[in-house]
Amino acid sequence: MFEFDSMSILAMLVIGLMGAGHCVGMCGGIVAALGFAADDQRRRWPILLSYNLGRITSYGLIGALVGLLGLFGHEYLSLGPSLRIFAGVLLILMGLYLAGWWHFLSWLERGGQHAWRHIQPFATRLFRVRTVGRAFLFGMLWGWLPCGLVYSALVYAAATAHPVSSALSMMAFGLGTLPVMLAGGVFSSQLKRWLQIRALRTAMGMIVIVFGAWTLWNAMAHNHQREVISEQSDGVSAHQHMHH
Repeated sequence: MFEFDSMSILAMLVIGLMGAGHCVGMCGGIVAALGFAADDQRRRWPILLSYNLGRITSYGLIGALVGLLGLFGHEYLSLGPSLRIFAGVLLILMGLYLAGWWHFLSWLERGGQHAWRHIQPFATRLFRVRTVGRAFLFGMLWGWLPCGLVYSALVYAAATAHPVSSALSMMAFGLGTLPVMLAGGVFSSQLKRWLQIRALRTAMGMIVIVFGAWTLWNAMAHNHQREVISEQSDGVSAHQHMHH
């Protein structure tokens, strides 16, 4: 049953906002090129916005898919607590990655390059973006770009164990990246320099680590509570059986 989890939505929004510097590092060049590709510079903002909305739409679709997998795992394989624990660990690793302390998650991006090779030819054909509609399609394709931050967010979204909540979580994540990505389309080089400030990167990484630790603690506490309830239930059943 779908339950709206406002804390998860807020967490994903903040994770997207804090991780947006990574997005600019990976996609800032293409976004800047889109911004300057418009024949009429008055169309720059609509094209940039449409591209990003396409990207966020893809995140929502991917979120719905992993939410279905999460629901299956939760209902039939009892993977709910394990998914949340895994999500917390991945967020902590992503925080370390964003802060520049440990680049362990770069293997995720290398691992996704194989899938991207099948999508890239279509994205290349759309590169000469001149219309808002084409920018949206380009954004939808670009949303499948291998990215450790997106993969971490997807695991977090899958832990909600419902396609609707997972899709909403991923769209919240995409909205969190939106302000920086829009700015990157116009002020790409200046924004990159600003986001490389050591103290800022450390602060953003620490915030994601805190969210990861909070997710991990909640998952482990919930798992412990379930074990206690299960033991109490077994104890009551045994007691009733003895009286019979």
